[in-house]
Amino acid sequence: MTSNPLTEMNERTSDVFRIIVESYLDNGVPVGSRTISKNSTLSLSPASIRNVMQDLEELGLLAAPHVSAGRMPTESGLRLFVDGMMQVAEPSAQERAAIETQLAEHGPIEQALAAATATLSGLSACAGIVMVPNKEPVLRQCSFVRLSAAQALAVLVGDDGSVENRVVDIDPATSDGALVEASNYATHRLNGKNLVSALKEIGSEIEAGKAQLDKASSELIRKGLATWSKDGANRPVLIVRGQANLLDNEAVHDLERVRTLLNELEEMEDIAQLLDNAREASATKIFIGSENKLFSLSGSSVIASPYKDGEGRVVGVVGVIGPTRLNYARVVPMVDFTAKSLTRLMKS
Repeated sequence: MTSNPLTEMNERTSDVFRIIVESYLDNGVPVGSRTISKNSTLSLSPASIRNVMQDLEELGLLAAPHVSAGRMPTESGLRLFVDGMMQVAEPSAQERAAIETQLAEHGPIEQALAAATATLSGLSACAGIVMVPNKEPVLRQCSFVRLSAAQALAVLVGDDGSVENRVVDIDPATSDGALVEASNYATHRLNGKNLVSALKEIGSEIEAGKAQLDKASSELIRKGLATWSKDGANRPVLIVRGQANLLDNEAVHDLERVRTLLNELEEMEDIAQLLDNAREASATKIFIGSENKLFSLSGSSVIASPYKDGEGRVVGVVGVIGPTRLNYARVVPMVDFTAKSLTRLMKS
């Protein structure tokens, strides 16, 4: 379609379309002409309504899942409704309070994000999801501890007291002295820096032969750096809560779709890329069904909104994932409110 379907609708057609979409989003079942004719705002016979529904189907806005069934909106129809006809409802005082209470009781930012996401999931009856700001901890110490003749444990300690361990393979001929030398050198060069800058600096020194290390110590640090670099690049930056909400009463009739969606939710890296598309949005962004490749198989929708830090930079995205049959008018402003609340939190 090259023209805007809204321009091809008269008031009667628009009313019928709106009623069908709103009824479908409320009940999840195709809507028949008799159901529409009972609407008190319309004065149309079932026959006239069927003609209008046929016109809307020819425009690609409605579809009939079965020959004798009513109509339901297509993804194009949902997009038209969301962009041009939907009247949003602001979150209630109770919904706003539930979200703000979770943020007010936060400890570390990750805990606050997880709590807010769980609350958003519960309120929307969807899976809540948040992209966590990339954290660049300041480092304090790095040490290598022998586990066996062929393995050592690389221990990285952050300035905030956090500790992370990684197992690295070593040459069985590596002496305990080489482990100590590598630990002392790495701690000296890492201390006070974030991981990215420290890894780059140490790697350059070793490559240029400027590091005061013997061959065994250099190789140990090189392997350790490779482990940390790979881990940092692949580490998920997502928190997902409320997948159980996807297994509601309606899911019984569409188990394959729900199973596919749950499998898609396991692809953290792909979800991160999808949410990254919402980072540059000036407002809440809505992806419906096959509009995004990740959830095209399950026919699911994503509603996402970016949040910012104290300097006004976008640092993450919060949102929900659920079936295309969402109460968009209620969930969209709820996601938007959560993003604004997170922005206020990041500024405090």
